Amino acid sequence: MTERNLVVISAGLSQPSSTRLLADQLAAATGRALAQPPNIEVVELRDHAKEVANNLVTGFPGAELRKVLDRVAAADGLIAVTPIFQASYSGLFKSFFDVVETDSLVGKPVLIGATGGSSRHSLALEHAMRPMFSYLRAVVVPTAVYAASEDWGSAGDGAALADRVDRAAGEFAALVDHRPAPARADAFEEPVPFEQLLSQNRN
Repeated sequence: MTERNLVVISAGLSQPSSTRLLADQLAAATGRALAQPPNIEVVELRDHAKEVANNLVTGFPGAELRKVLDRVAAADGLIAVTPIFQASYSGLFKSFFDVVETDSLVGKPVLIGATGGSSRHSLALEHAMRPMFSYLRAVVVPTAVYAASEDWGSAGDGAALADRVDRAAGEFAALVDHRPAPARADAFEEPVPFEQLLSQNRN
């Protein structure tokens, strides 16, 4: 089987950041779930912030940003994680995907994740991130992963977050590996003869 190439986009602004930590956990879980270990490249958007801003103004990416955009376009799958500010993704995260070329994400499996101070921001995954990637015609896995401050703190053992990470990574890996969906019986494959239906109604 061909080795899969995955790109991980982390929009964390601090270093280290909980956003990068979640991105690493999602990447590691995906690596375990894939049929064979993938080639994983992590992109810290904070390192490309100036080039992203320049691209928005000039319409042309710098040399390093050009490499990142090419890797995203060529990847077999994308893991995208952002901190949540004001109930939505960060400006840097949105700006990066504003400069990603049209059609680069068409049909590409994408696993989305986010971090924030409170669990009340978790819906940003569904009302902001998922619609954006759907607009870009990516294939977003059903399970999105949100990690609040309490998921990292001493109050919890991290088991709930680990379960969400593993479930999302399993869905993502199935898409990246192009595994067929489970077969389902077709109700119209063997239709009941019309005469039999008539006789049942008469009875």
